[in-house]
Amino acid sequence: MRKAISYGRQTIDQDDINSVVDVLKSDMLTQGPKVEEFEEALKNYTGAKYAVCCSSGTAALHLAYLAANIGKGDSIITSPVTFTATANAAMYVGALPVFADIDPDTGNIDPVGIEDKIKYNPSVKAIVPVHYAGFPCDMERISKIALKNNLIVIEDGCHALGAMWEDSEGNWHKVGSSTHSDMTVFSFHPVKSITTGEGGAITTNSKALYERLKSLRSHGITRSAKAFVNGEDAPWYYEMHELGFNYRLNDIQCALGTSQLKKLDKFVIRRSELACLYSNMLSKYPFIKTPATGEKVRSAHHLYPVQICFDELGISKKELFESLKAIGIHLQVHYIPVHLQPYYKKAMGYREGDYPKAERFYKNAVSLPIYPLLSDEEAGAVSEALISTIAYIAAGSLKAARA
Repeated sequence: MRKAISYGRQTIDQDDINSVVDVLKSDMLTQGPKVEEFEEALKNYTGAKYAVCCSSGTAALHLAYLAANIGKGDSIITSPVTFTATANAAMYVGALPVFADIDPDTGNIDPVGIEDKIKYNPSVKAIVPVHYAGFPCDMERISKIALKNNLIVIEDGCHALGAMWEDSEGNWHKVGSSTHSDMTVFSFHPVKSITTGEGGAITTNSKALYERLKSLRSHGITRSAKAFVNGEDAPWYYEMHELGFNYRLNDIQCALGTSQLKKLDKFVIRRSELACLYSNMLSKYPFIKTPATGEKVRSAHHLYPVQICFDELGISKKELFESLKAIGIHLQVHYIPVHLQPYYKKAMGYREGDYPKAERFYKNAVSLPIYPLLSDEEAGAVSEALISTIAYIAAGSLKAARA
């Protein structure tokens, strides 16, 4: 039996380990200089004016919604093909998530669907496009829709740190530059582009949003004398101005993030090589649809999601998963559409059939292993095992049907 191949994993080297050890030997493990160092590095990489790191991608979404004053009586438009946190964070602030169906070629939210939802939802305050699998959404078009309707745009870039897209004038934009949005949120979970263990960040070009995000991240407290209301000014003094949270990221994690960020472009290049290898091997099979590509986008390739025609082949996705797991290859599915989750069915009345493109996408979706440490030989083995297992299961199903 071969060494087990997971669908994703972190890439940690000695530089990363040394950066963490240095902090452990220092005087400050949290709220120290490494936090600002990581934020400065994120700003420099993405091109945004401001960056605020926090404890997770979910915390980043929550803070972004709060900073944008999204709350009770409001709704946000987002994709049903995302992790539940995108929608959950709206519920945390009392707002409601409204879904627009996807473009089945990319898995991203369809701008036409966004416009349709705005027509019938006067409570919409924000659009939250999700860069699914690291493939950038059509931000130029989404931005125009938002401007026309006076809406906030918060990019869910949790899959897409390192991704880029080209606008109609030939200018390239990194996801996180927030050139066509108010804020962009990221996740640093171990399977993402870079990792801090757990962690997240928000980038923005608005100083007002930046200041609000920093306050909300740390209990709503300020230590700036210029902002004090009570007039007292002393070395120990601070004031709480609003109800915030402890969503801080510590110096240990920020040191790891800063070290990882230096290697991000190398990670993205390696992921792109693996995606190309997979596509070259799998695209010749008519029952497998490989991920979208485009001249005007550079995907971060956080995921490599294929679409397999299970019904046409007469095979079970569960059987495929279990068969490959038995030989040490672990697949995944991204995602069960949020509107099909029992909570959202009960809370908001969603039902099967509401978003047919998203549901069809989920039905056929399989995410193959992809991460920088995956070798060409391992990716080749995954491809060969996938094809041979599909053929074996399909042959068995055909034989059973004829019996």
